[in-house]
Amino acid sequence: MASHIVGYPRMGPKRELKFALESFWDGKTSAEDLQKVAADLRSSIWKQMADAGIKHIPSNTFSYYDHVLDTTALLGAVPPRYGWNGGEIGFDTYFSMARGNASVPAMEMTKWFDTNYHFIVPELGPDVNFSYASHKAVEEYKEAKALGVDTIPVLVGPVSYLLLSKPAKGVEKSFSLLSLLGKIIPIYKEVISELKAAGASWIQFDEPTLVMDLDSHKLQAFTDAYSHLESTLSGLNVLIETYFADVPAEAFKTLTSLKGVTAYGFDLVRGTKTLDLIKGEFPKGKYLFAGLVDGRNIWANDLSASLSTLQTLEGIVGKDKLVVSTSCSLLHTAVDLVNETKLDQEIKSWLAFAAQKIVEVNALAKALAGHKDEAFFSANAAAQASRKSSPRVTNEAVQKAAAALKGSDHRRATNVSARLDAQQKKLNLPILPTTTIGSFPQTIELRRVRREYKAKKISEEEYVKAIKEEISNVVKLQEELDIDVLVHGEPERNDMVEYFGEQLSGFAFTVNGWVQSYGSRCVKPPIIYGDVSRPNPMTVFWSSAAQSMTARPMKGMLTGPVTILNWSFVRNDQPRFETTYQIALAIKDEVEDLEKAGINVIQIDEAALREGLPLRKSEQAFYLDWAVHSFRITNCGVQDTTQIHTHMCYSNFNDIIHSIIDMDADVITIENSRSDEKLLSVFREGVKYGAGIGPGVYDIHSPRIPSTEEIADRINKMLAVLETNILWVNPDCGLKTRKYTEVKPALSNLVAAAKLLRTQLASAK
Repeated sequence: MASHIVGYPRMGPKRELKFALESFWDGKTSAEDLQKVAADLRSSIWKQMADAGIKHIPSNTFSYYDHVLDTTALLGAVPPRYGWNGGEIGFDTYFSMARGNASVPAMEMTKWFDTNYHFIVPELGPDVNFSYASHKAVEEYKEAKALGVDTIPVLVGPVSYLLLSKPAKGVEKSFSLLSLLGKIIPIYKEVISELKAAGASWIQFDEPTLVMDLDSHKLQAFTDAYSHLESTLSGLNVLIETYFADVPAEAFKTLTSLKGVTAYGFDLVRGTKTLDLIKGEFPKGKYLFAGLVDGRNIWANDLSASLSTLQTLEGIVGKDKLVVSTSCSLLHTAVDLVNETKLDQEIKSWLAFAAQKIVEVNALAKALAGHKDEAFFSANAAAQASRKSSPRVTNEAVQKAAAALKGSDHRRATNVSARLDAQQKKLNLPILPTTTIGSFPQTIELRRVRREYKAKKISEEEYVKAIKEEISNVVKLQEELDIDVLVHGEPERNDMVEYFGEQLSGFAFTVNGWVQSYGSRCVKPPIIYGDVSRPNPMTVFWSSAAQSMTARPMKGMLTGPVTILNWSFVRNDQPRFETTYQIALAIKDEVEDLEKAGINVIQIDEAALREGLPLRKSEQAFYLDWAVHSFRITNCGVQDTTQIHTHMCYSNFNDIIHSIIDMDADVITIENSRSDEKLLSVFREGVKYGAGIGPGVYDIHSPRIPSTEEIADRINKMLAVLETNILWVNPDCGLKTRKYTEVKPALSNLVAAAKLLRTQLASAK
């Protein structure tokens, strides 16, 4: 009766680690205080799993910031700019790599596969001197053992570590990261030997890159790495864990013939095709860790369906070689449903957070061993049935409207250059028009007003008055700065997805459903449980009020359907594109109501369009097709004179530029200030782009105030590859997290730079 958990959330049920970290970073508490909070969290997690009956309990999945950064520390791969002089890596060096410090910038952060978690990217090159510099894995194993829990230590596997790295600054872009394998294997050997000496009988290597499209050279690296480790690993049970997609046939062959490996873990939620490979040929006498409990969503498992899959697998690998597991680490789901006291009871019965998923894994393992908890299974079956038949899930009208979308392409009737002409006649903007992305600083005072209104401490009348006053201040400020297209500043909004979700049907919200995004930063995704529709206008009241305060164009401000989808926990009982089309129809209603209310410029943000891109090339075209189609649905019904903007963030967008053009927005603003060159190279390579474009001219994530010259210089670089009449001038993201003392001078310099260039261009003519 074997059960296993791939990994567990680190933040704690009430974000205890977040608050401990931030307090330590602010210098309010000591390193010992932080270590104590961490130790308490670890021991409660181990105890929780042991009490639930889990056999293979992971250790070393806890982290103070990120597990890839922990591996960088383990290998002593500290970039020279942090001035580390050897020895055990402490908090100073570790947090400097993660967050930067007064004198040097942080290491780069990027998305962990296709999740919303971000990891710290290792910076490697031929000159890195690797050394065993963090004993965390061994210390945590011993710590659990002292508490009476024998764990399975988890390490990021050597090949995935290298494949997730990047060449450091100054290293040739073509440098082969895999050539470093011979240098890191000796350190892995040291860790493994210490773990063995401490009494470990199992070890887990996470090698998630095996689910990617890998060429034979990369697959060979796995064969080489584990051959080198074979003698050190002897006497241990070795699990190679994969997740987030199915394992391609070639990779499956490589994986199942690795030397010294006794067990393989697969994601059977997102990787259903792997089942066919297992049925085809699974090596005799090896363990199969079957990831059937979803680590990336919040829905209760369909236990009877999982049990029948397990029974099929048992026929292939044998009773004593089958282990029930999660599809991936539970890091990507919320922590504990117990803390959701306000959630509707029926909806709550459909859910399982990390703590509940542990119980599900154990219940499946027991049932497989012939000790089925009938009461638990029948309660689960009842909840599954109620979710299938609940009237709150299904809305016939929405289903019909979404089905009717299939026939059309939803393109606007006129092409973009004709629309831009019609819009210019109406809006009468100067060349290089200036605008901002949407939000203005959210002051403590403003947050207090929202909080008090939510707690019913102030009346709706007082609330509306306070928000209108704030909008009026933001409008006046933009007019004083002489910005061309204004925004209302979004003072009424807490979050760009939650704000809309709260006004759409089919959404539910948690109080403590936090998930780690990076470091101490957590997000609280809404839950989409049913068909989505828009009962009432959501933003028209505030946008009209704002437009009435100025003669300049006021942008309506919406979040796009794909971003709402990618930043939510999504229902798993219909394809993701169906849900997106429903959200698109709701946003379309809003766009058309804004237009009727006299709003001539409407921005529909698709910050997360690229985040949903599937890991495998073969699946990407289909995703991009429906994602882009959903965006077009939202605005296909507006007049030519209505200008549709979109904003996109942090995307490495060169590989999807054709899809972006296909969105057919009138103007697109882009967060690119950290990667100007990368973005502009697309246009330099001759991609024809005829719509308006506003590559961000300064980075709002930094408190730095750019000078007029610096901004003008960036605009000039852009003018070298983009037409004068399509370029917009704007910051690269919303200003919500900045202070007014930073925003005013920065925007003032931005407008000055645009005016300076207008003068230069006019005299050049």
